[in-house]
Amino acid sequence: MIQIEGIEGLPEVVPGDDIAALVAGAGVEIIDGDILVVTSKIVSKAEGRVRKGDSRAEAIAEETERVVARRGDLVIAQTRQGFVMAAAGVDASNTEPGTILLLPEDADASARRIRAGLRDRLGADVGVIVSDTFGRPWRHGLTDLAIGAAGVRPLDDYRGQSDPYGNPLNATVTALIDEIAAAAELAKGKLAGVPVAIVRGLAHLITAPDGPGVTALLRPADEDLFRHGSADVIYARRTIREFSPT
Repeated sequence: MIQIEGIEGLPEVVPGDDIAALVAGAGVEIIDGDILVVTSKIVSKAEGRVRKGDSRAEAIAEETERVVARRGDLVIAQTRQGFVMAAAGVDASNTEPGTILLLPEDADASARRIRAGLRDRLGADVGVIVSDTFGRPWRHGLTDLAIGAAGVRPLDDYRGQSDPYGNPLNATVTALIDEIAAAAELAKGKLAGVPVAIVRGLAHLITAPDGPGVTALLRPADEDLFRHGSADVIYARRTIREFSPT
């Protein structure tokens, strides 16, 4: 049975805080095999990724590696970490008025530090996922995805196997850490002030090494059929010089 419980009552996180210490001191039982899902906002705050009085537009430009699409003030951008997100992940929600939050510089490294800190303080071998909210093409609504992970198997690769009817599976790879991040958000919520959730019942996904983290989920450019936004597609079409026979 899978159980998900939010950790309530954590203090407001400020730059320099040790998230593992805050969680360990919350008085909630954490055992071997648990997976902790930590919202990226408190990781960003603890790591000093807070900007006060800065222009959000300027911050978005600084965090952007490549603009994928733009409509009015809305920018969909690829971040320096490799994520494609609205506003390059720069967020003005759940933070003090007049401040904005940037994504953690390296959320996989953040997850590794939290995991090691919990092991040192509680003696528990857990997995850690750092999550953030993403929109999705073709569908309304937001969902949480993993932007960092440590000690959790990130993918289940079924390619080369067969389904119960004997049909070969040629493309099925399940994003486990994304599924866990989305499920944990049901316990954390957007407005409840619960930034960490414990997912219990998935101990078989815990790995002794920290593992590749979310890097394993980032699709290389040459495999990404949806890499180009509308502006890029127009440019690409204008630069075509040869056409295949019809």
